[in-house]
Amino acid sequence: MKITSIELIPISIPTKHGGKKVMRGIPMPAFIESLVLKLHTDEGLTGFSECGDTSSWYQGETQTSIMTMIGDFFAPQILLGEDPTKIEKIVGRMDTVARDNNQAKATVDFALHDLVGKMLRVPVSTLLGGRTIDRIPLGLVINAPTPQAAVEKAQRVLAEGFHFIKVKSTTVPKEDIAIVDALRKAVGDEVEIFVDVNGAWTYDQALAAIRGLEPYKLSKIEQPLPEWDIEGMARLRGKVTMPVYADESARELHHLHELITRRAADGLMIKIQKAGGLLKAQRWLTMARLANMPVICGCMASTGVEASPAAHLLAANEWISRFPQENAGPLHLHQCLKSADIKDDLALNPPRYEGGYLYPPEGPGLGVELNEELLARWITPGRKIQVIGAK
Repeated sequence: MKITSIELIPISIPTKHGGKKVMRGIPMPAFIESLVLKLHTDEGLTGFSECGDTSSWYQGETQTSIMTMIGDFFAPQILLGEDPTKIEKIVGRMDTVARDNNQAKATVDFALHDLVGKMLRVPVSTLLGGRTIDRIPLGLVINAPTPQAAVEKAQRVLAEGFHFIKVKSTTVPKEDIAIVDALRKAVGDEVEIFVDVNGAWTYDQALAAIRGLEPYKLSKIEQPLPEWDIEGMARLRGKVTMPVYADESARELHHLHELITRRAADGLMIKIQKAGGLLKAQRWLTMARLANMPVICGCMASTGVEASPAAHLLAANEWISRFPQENAGPLHLHQCLKSADIKDDLALNPPRYEGGYLYPPEGPGLGVELNEELLARWITPGRKIQVIGAK
């Protein structure tokens, strides 16, 4: 089998919040700028993927940059004419051709796994070693501007069966402490709560805030300092009792090595796009396992197509399967708590979310089918589908 053409489809996915929400002082967009990739072959099989939400502040990548990297570099130099089963070779060559750009690389990796799974008629989880668990326990992220709003959201989430609450920091430590205080009083001491700062605090703010939060028995504090401040993370960890987890600081394998050797984190947060795809994520998780560091997988807010690769990995990988996860992009996109309430998704059959659990798709490849009618409707205004090679 050979890849004969590559199709890049830029899409703008409408969000439920309509651009009104704010995180880190940045307004949340009314549309998620994403990209669907299709790999066509000479045997009539097509593998596809969706890159998920693009964010310049988190990944440093955009819809345009991902299209350019795949269309101008990976497609002509690596993918066209290649055997799609040679995923290790292709990923290695992408890393040689381009540094960073892991979301673009992950988009290719996802489509390759989908294609090979379809060719072998097995789910991607089988390609990754087979399922360790059949359902993935989930927690959910809440982003609330006031303590009352946070309590109301948390109570709905817990009533649905989710296993923990993650609070997005307001970036103002006193406000974060007030929200956590209200949450702990409302839900009791047994519910796991932690706070994600996204690197927004200075060292002095982080030290004071974490000490202020310690009476509330949080399970962890996520990325309290900027991603580059590994030394600060190590110093901070030595002065507080609350476990410190790294997200933005934990990207490539050499970042993990530095975090581990400098004892700068107690645990790690992974996104499959951040790691560069499923193949590289498995290496990432091996390093975490060797360091005996727990791992939680986040997500890019997006559709059931985006959520599917991570769902397969979380069910297959024995190390990460030990911990509750937060791969719930479709729930954030559709502002709901279960699959029954998801309407008009890019996947005709998105992964099932029910009772606070994620159930990976069962079919071959990623196990989801594209909603082609919706895909055509969501094409980004002013942008065109790009096809490289003869379709």
